[in-house]
Amino acid sequence: MASTLVKDGAAAAPVADKASAPASASSYAARIDHVSKSFGRPGSARQLVLDDISIDVAPGEFVTLLGASGCGKSTLLNLVAGLDKPSAGTIDVPGGRPALMFQEHALFPWLTAGKNIELALKLRGVAKSDRKPEAERLLELVRLKGAYGKRVHELSGGMRQRVALARALAQDSQLLLMDEPFAALDAITRDVLHEELTRIWAQTSVSVLFVTHNVREAVRLAQRVVLLSSRPGRVAREWAIDLPQPRRIEDAAVADLSVEITEQLRGEIRRHGQH
Repeated sequence: MASTLVKDGAAAAPVADKASAPASASSYAARIDHVSKSFGRPGSARQLVLDDISIDVAPGEFVTLLGASGCGKSTLLNLVAGLDKPSAGTIDVPGGRPALMFQEHALFPWLTAGKNIELALKLRGVAKSDRKPEAERLLELVRLKGAYGKRVHELSGGMRQRVALARALAQDSQLLLMDEPFAALDAITRDVLHEELTRIWAQTSVSVLFVTHNVREAVRLAQRVVLLSSRPGRVAREWAIDLPQPRRIEDAAVADLSVEITEQLRGEIRRHGQH
């Protein structure tokens, strides 16, 4: 089995698939330190969603967060993005505000593909004269050369997600947060975008924290898979993936490791059902 199983939330050493690790002033791109999150109105019983989670994402590392629906994966991503605050613990992102990509593309339909990207560039402070060339470069990076003037309704679902990815990259963040960005796509389109994301990640120094409930997707993409328990979400297991990239979702090694992780996931779901 081409993997390393690390139990009980111990730190897993990242696997370097890239030619060289990017230089960084910090030893991590994101540090989630004993974070808990609960929801509820003052004076009423609060619901604990995340419980004492500690995860480091190394510079240039690709980490997937895996778990059953409702385990708090998206809540954790929102905390890292700064959209909400933890009830306990701390989150540190040394490189500044991370970029966030959702399951829905969230593109503005009245703008072209290029103008959607330019909006992110404008918010970043890029000079007006530089925005269109940079938007075209990013579209070419996601293999949408020539799509600058296309409206959202002219794009397929996969093309919209490529534009959304280009817009996220336009923020020039050192950390990219992805919340099940391919879940709504058909299997073939999802497979193609897996290839594209792996290629783009390999060409950049960006760190990726990717939320999914699809075990094979997690194994195909990541250098490290972190399994969250059912609510409240805790780090149940971690796997360092030493399979070389690019990987195929039907590869035997991917399938074998997916079976192993799926059994752990099923165990967490069963355990939750007994409480």
